[in-house]
Amino acid sequence: MTTSISAGELFEHQRDRLSLRWLAGQAGERRSVESVDTLARRPSLAGYLNAIYPNKVQILGTEELSWLDALDSRLRWETIAKIIQFRPLALVISKDQACPEDLRLAAEESDTPLWVSPRRGHELLNHMQYHLARTLAPRITLHGVFMEIYSIGVLITGESGSGKSELALELVTRGHRLVADDAPEFTQIAPDVLDGTCPDMLQDLLEVRGLGVLNIRQMFGDTAVKNNKYLRLIVHLAKPMTEPKPMGLERLTGDSGVRRVLDLDVPMITLPVMPGRNLAVLTEAATRLHSLRMKGLDPAAAFIARHSNFLERGDS
Repeated sequence: MTTSISAGELFEHQRDRLSLRWLAGQAGERRSVESVDTLARRPSLAGYLNAIYPNKVQILGTEELSWLDALDSRLRWETIAKIIQFRPLALVISKDQACPEDLRLAAEESDTPLWVSPRRGHELLNHMQYHLARTLAPRITLHGVFMEIYSIGVLITGESGSGKSELALELVTRGHRLVADDAPEFTQIAPDVLDGTCPDMLQDLLEVRGLGVLNIRQMFGDTAVKNNKYLRLIVHLAKPMTEPKPMGLERLTGDSGVRRVLDLDVPMITLPVMPGRNLAVLTEAATRLHSLRMKGLDPAAAFIARHSNFLERGDS
């Protein structure tokens, strides 16, 4: 899924927080930057003035403006032309410093957005970098129900009719929280972090066969829903006729694996769907088991080691 942000949109999002003002280049407010497929290909989004490895948003602080002033006229003109040639999303001057006239004219002639802010350079950098990274991060929409179970983000997946929504409804009644039903959106905001959110159209809603669409917030209160959560575990509901019967070691370790989501391998536990099985209890247990494994505690591995020690003592 490709996303983009324009200079005008970035200005509107950060105007009040950073007290931004236009100095020149307002005709270039539609200039935009698009997201990339992976974190490895993401360009440098925001940083201090760099004419060699240009950032999408170039910040000019006291040192950068002093460096420009120290250049002779020809080199200064070439440097400004090079900065403009890279077509940055915007140039931002910090601490309400006076803008050099030649820089303002170059920005106006090339329709390069030029802003000024009373904030210090590191504040501008932090806010701009965070907002651009969140907006342009790789994202994907998955089919399933995304929930918070024991403070862990769990995506419940399975074929249509496997009981995902009914399971989610029972988990809500047990005190857990709904994030998104049917089409949660996941954004890779860091190399090891997938942030899951709900599309605005589906906010607070859960569709259950036989009941239709339910508003979970209205039925169970504000504490029954959550705006976003990091994805840590996938619980896959499998119909018994579509999955092979677990044999041997799998009876001890469970049906565990991983699922690739964007650039991250997410742990996955498969639960067979059969009459009489309490899927809510099993999902809670799977979440607790995942939490233990993240702490380095594996009951199956401990049992196998205990069994091996018992056999060794028996042989001796």
